[in-house]
Amino acid sequence: MDERPDRAPDGGPARGPELREPDLPRTAKQRPKALRTGWTTGTCASAAARAAALHLVTGEPQPWVEVALPSGRRVTFAVERSAELRPGRTEAVVVKDAGDDPDVTHGSHLTATVSWRDEPGIELHGGVGVGVVTRPGLGLEVGGPAINPVPRAMISRAVGEVVDVAARGVDVTISVPDGEKRARKTTNARLGIIGGISILGTTGIVRPFSTASWRASVEQAVSVAAAQGAPAVVLCTGGRTEKGAMELLPALPEVCFVEVGDFTGAALRRAVEHGVGRVVFVGMVGKLTKLASGVLMTHYTRSKVDTSVLADVTRAVGGPESVAAEVAVANTARHAYELWDAAGLLPAPGAELCHRVADVLERFTDRRVTAEAALVDFTGRTVIALHSGDGGLLP
Repeated sequence: MDERPDRAPDGGPARGPELREPDLPRTAKQRPKALRTGWTTGTCASAAARAAALHLVTGEPQPWVEVALPSGRRVTFAVERSAELRPGRTEAVVVKDAGDDPDVTHGSHLTATVSWRDEPGIELHGGVGVGVVTRPGLGLEVGGPAINPVPRAMISRAVGEVVDVAARGVDVTISVPDGEKRARKTTNARLGIIGGISILGTTGIVRPFSTASWRASVEQAVSVAAAQGAPAVVLCTGGRTEKGAMELLPALPEVCFVEVGDFTGAALRRAVEHGVGRVVFVGMVGKLTKLASGVLMTHYTRSKVDTSVLADVTRAVGGPESVAAEVAVANTARHAYELWDAAGLLPAPGAELCHRVADVLERFTDRRVTAEAALVDFTGRTVIALHSGDGGLLP
């Protein structure tokens, strides 16, 4: 018998969190036209790196360069400036276009400096205006530049297409002249990224997830799924989790899968309107934590991760108080996840977190949908834990 005081007779939390669905930022609500996609800082950095490498190899500045996105698609960028700083050292600049996303890095000058080095291979560095990681929980080396894994791979590929790095080595430094000033408008400092912006991106493309038009597209996707008789809708936070969800639930048609971004509440309301009786949410620990906290619109400007929820989850599954205390002051949800993993607790707290998410989703719809939830790792492809109700779709 489960006698934990935080549990109801049905196994769910006895007192669920207050449900909240914060409104969009005003600037994101006034969008009369279709939205234009843009390019991530990672894509622009890779284009600048390729331009500088080409200048280094050919001795000629390149007005245009072509780079590969993670999908394999190739895109062309104008080079704002390319110069030889001294023999064996070149620099190139690509200006970031974020499309219609309200992105503080729009218009920033992604700058790559490339020079020969003695040993084969590529050494990637962060220069002026690129943040330095000072805390764990970001999936990056503490003390290293805030350049995420996908942009690192894109930069390496862009340069490797120009230079045979197995035979000759290059140093690549990415910098953003006004990056430190731009970073003041981000959450970087709170996350322990100091001195500049992060070089980000998983697809290479900036889609305007945080706008009213994106919310409308989520609602439309749920309506389309319902119109085709979908047995459930599977809400995924992004492209990686959507791929993982499709692998997890291969029997469901593609129309069931909705890349929901921040708009879980909007998707749930539309599911109720159309009589869709089952919802599966697949996400990583950050979004799941916000949902478990009762937040149904998870845009970063309107909500933040409450690690006290994760500390409570730790205690609920019998985790040591020492771990719960560490989790309570974790830098990020990812940091808390890593603390669970290091303590050998996964997947028990993951399953508890999923249980709480499912309960929030059902409460938000006045129990008119049956909800399931799955926690995936940071690749989006490996399921860490899940909660499936009676007759659930999740294995």
